[in-house]
Amino acid sequence: MERNLGFICAMKSKTIFVSLAVWIAAGAVCFGNEYEGTWKLNTKKSHLGSSMGRNNIVKYESVFLFREKVTIDGIDAHGKPLHSEWVGAFDGKEYPVTGDPESDSRAYNKIDDHNLNYMMQKGGKPVGSGKIVISVDGKSRTVTSISRNRKGKVVHTIAVYDKI
Repeated sequence: MERNLGFICAMKSKTIFVSLAVWIAAGAVCFGNEYEGTWKLNTKKSHLGSSMGRNNIVKYESVFLFREKVTIDGIDAHGKPLHSEWVGAFDGKEYPVTGDPESDSRAYNKIDDHNLNYMMQKGGKPVGSGKIVISVDGKSRTVTSISRNRKGKVVHTIAVYDKI
């Protein structure tokens, strides 16, 4: 009889574990989005302003329910490496960014599964904005942005990224 109780407890534990694993996997599918993953700049397809920095690698990942982390690695206008991180929701509200000398907050606003608008601010003033469009097949993303260069001139850029 005791032997059967041990077997039943083990089976209950396994059943609970499998159920939990299925629930977590289903949640990942439901809450996952087209932006998640690592994106590499395709310089041949991009139109970047001269004497401006560039984001070479951009990574989107879910860090908590309805929270995203955006990590950017690139170079500044002088060729020095840059690394910035932003954690927030795609709800249009400002969240702080670390490591970006050009901005101290960003706001991302999700339009739909393939379109995302963003705005960057420094000291409470807008310093850049743009639109991110994910291709229908999910293999590339295009970032169209408007910002100012070091001389204060308005610069339009188009950066194309491939999912890696």
